[in-house]
Amino acid sequence: MESEVAATAQATTPREEAGTPATATGPKTRSRKPNSNYESQSPSLQQQKSTEKKKKNHRPTVDEKYSQWKTLVPILYDSLSNHSLVWPSLSCRWGPQLEQASVNQQRLYLSEQTDGSVPNTLVIANCEAVKRQSKEEACSPFVKKFKTIIHPGEVNRIRELPQNSKIVATHTDGPDVLIWDTETQPDRHAVFGAPHSRPDLALTGHQDNAEFALAMFRTEPFVLSGGKDKSVVLWSIQDHITTAGTDSKSPGSSIKQTGEGSNKTVPSVGPRGVYHGHEDTVEDVAFCPSSAQEFCSVGDDSCLILWDARTATGPAVKVEKAHDADIHCVDWNHHDNNLILTGSADNTVCLFDRRKLTSNGVGSPIYKFEGHKAAVLSVQWSPDKSSVFGSSAEDGLLSIWDYDRVGKNSKSAPGLFFQHAGHRDKVVDFHWNALDPWTIVSVSDNRESDGGGGTLQIWRMSDLIYRPVDKLLTELENFKSHVFSCASKP
Repeated sequence: MESEVAATAQATTPREEAGTPATATGPKTRSRKPNSNYESQSPSLQQQKSTEKKKKNHRPTVDEKYSQWKTLVPILYDSLSNHSLVWPSLSCRWGPQLEQASVNQQRLYLSEQTDGSVPNTLVIANCEAVKRQSKEEACSPFVKKFKTIIHPGEVNRIRELPQNSKIVATHTDGPDVLIWDTETQPDRHAVFGAPHSRPDLALTGHQDNAEFALAMFRTEPFVLSGGKDKSVVLWSIQDHITTAGTDSKSPGSSIKQTGEGSNKTVPSVGPRGVYHGHEDTVEDVAFCPSSAQEFCSVGDDSCLILWDARTATGPAVKVEKAHDADIHCVDWNHHDNNLILTGSADNTVCLFDRRKLTSNGVGSPIYKFEGHKAAVLSVQWSPDKSSVFGSSAEDGLLSIWDYDRVGKNSKSAPGLFFQHAGHRDKVVDFHWNALDPWTIVSVSDNRESDGGGGTLQIWRMSDLIYRPVDKLLTELENFKSHVFSCASKP
């Protein structure tokens, strides 16, 4: 019997979540001695001016912002589903579509980061696809747990293999990358003391913990990783087939596994290459969409490095001081191989054109997107439009940008055209759905706001927001006569 991940809230009534706001009102100001004019005023006048001053200086709390956002949900979204999670999920990814399901469903991969009372898990869920039932209403997806894998340590990052999205890689609080076949792995009951599941493959090569930087290539089974050892490591999963066919006693052909199946071994694969050039922890990596031999990385040294495995193990291009703080995330545009996004603890997102970078480390972004009020944790290009991307941050917002709109809208941050404010705490990860245009899954870690748990949301903004204006005007033109006839009625 499948267990529910959480109850679903329809778009018109997203579920309320109890808890203390993540941020209170604005920072406290220093007290001042009242001036003589103030002291001479009557108590009622003093009270009136004090109230007016408070209103002027008031900054909305998280709850107030959430309440304001909630009233706009029926207008801003074609579909919205809200799920409260028992444990925070640090990573979320869309999986394959289920063709044999009775309804249109898709796999969803989530992590569960627990407090140790139960094991950390990798969750495989089934999600009803977000499809509009008609032009007037939308169907909000319902999510159910399908399978639980007991993970050896925290699940900090999940990445699916594009050629076979049933195969996923995970980063944990250790040096190895773990590979899982989500279809053949047995379903486990996550109780205290339960032995962890046995990975299908382990990728070795890091000399220290590698927790977040993880990527898979689009057309070949290549895996890329970065870690605290300041290195970037490249593997091919195809190497597993070669290794498995050789003498099992050869070095690195297998590793011991404790817990379930401790008498068995987990096959392992060594790296194709190890690349050095960072001076601090590597936080994120990304492949060039057109070549598995070209990739980039960012780290706590504030550097953006481009690599070419065909030429050397050192940097091809190293951009010093790409941001003014640690760089947490990077993504390479799969529509335009020249464009690279980075997100940083300096609250900004930078857009780089690799044609304008030089090998001596000189380079600056072609644009810096400013709008977040806290560290940017994730950036990702949209699969639906080449100039659109999303960024999520510790300010609880998931912003959608279009660099083609830079210079065209002056009322908000240039390029910003939508902000998802449904989360009340830091949005740690999100993923565009390549199979369902403009649909996004996002997760927040709510431990700071309510002491535990997280929130999963699956949503799609109204198509009136992202569709071309000329097409909207043409469609609205068809309804002009109907609008005029309604307006003329008494």
